Amino acid sequence: MDSDAALLLEAADFAAFKHRDQRRKDTNSTPYINHPIGVARILSHEGGVTDIKVLQAALLHDTVEDTDTTLEELEAKFGEAVAGIVREVTDDKSLPKQERKRLQVEHAPHCSPQAKLVKLADKLYNLRDLNRCTPVGQLSLV
Repeated sequence: MDSDAALLLEAADFAAFKHRDQRRKDTNSTPYINHPIGVARILSHEGGVTDIKVLQAALLHDTVEDTDTTLEELEAKFGEAVAGIVREVTDDKSLPKQERKRLQVEHAPHCSPQAKLVKLADKLYNLRDLNRCTPVGQLSLV
């Protein structure tokens, strides 16, 4: 049962469970799981990425940062490679937002190619989301 489809569905199911009570900050309070699915879709459909570990990491990229998931849990369930990619794209939420953003820029050149793919797709998804709808409580940029 280790087909690529099964591996991808395991990651999607895990992410959906972990993000089950979360919503995006848009006016429609979109279910949060739409975001990691969208990131994986960008990689697959627009980036031509077929590496299942990268697509799994895309689905799981916010689980450590935004849920009670640990990197050890991801490694046990999805392996060292997937957990490693997630580790590279995970911010330390104990730091102030501006510091996290600064560290992202500083860290980016040193990331693996797989982590760079996930991070870029994540940023692209978020930019498209901002273009579509201003988050609740944020001033419009236009």
